[in-house]
Amino acid sequence: MIGGAPFYEFGRFGEGTSLVIAVLLGIAFGWFLEQGGMGNARKLSGQFYFTDLSVLKLMFSAIVTAMLGSFWLARLGWLDLSRVYVPETFVVPQILGGVIFGAGFVAGGLCPGTSCVAAATGRLDGLAVIAGMLAGVTGAGLLLPRLPALFDATPRGALTLPDALHISYGAAVFIVVVLALAGFQAAAEIERSRR
Repeated sequence: MIGGAPFYEFGRFGEGTSLVIAVLLGIAFGWFLEQGGMGNARKLSGQFYFTDLSVLKLMFSAIVTAMLGSFWLARLGWLDLSRVYVPETFVVPQILGGVIFGAGFVAGGLCPGTSCVAAATGRLDGLAVIAGMLAGVTGAGLLLPRLPALFDATPRGALTLPDALHISYGAAVFIVVVLALAGFQAAAEIERSRR
């Protein structure tokens, strides 16, 4: 291992430094979201009406960049992918959470990250979505002890795309890149047809 990443996992820096880095990355992420217009609920709502597919393009760009970066850093020996944390998969509760998340996204026009950006720039809709998220998190936290069977249903462990499809990591990266390129092309065609 040349570079020994992830740095925190290999003890290159402690919790204090990792917290500072996380805050700086969060600020940079928020700044880039705002610069891309992602703090505007009207722009994000365009996704659901197929008039502005910027969110799709932004998310595919982020996914492809992270996948290619991780793949090549691992191939060069600078990143140990086995030490990168992958959250566990629980199919039923995560589908339920996705449906609730999606409904909130459609109703509010903002997701968690973009609502924070909107709130930080003084938009009241961002504050309203954050209040809704906090209420939802509180409600889920109160329900958790009462519904352990739901929250623990259908565990699949730390499932990744290569594991799920029984293919190599490189093949999974290739498939996602091809899907992203097709998605970009389809998004451009849809936006052109809606003008």
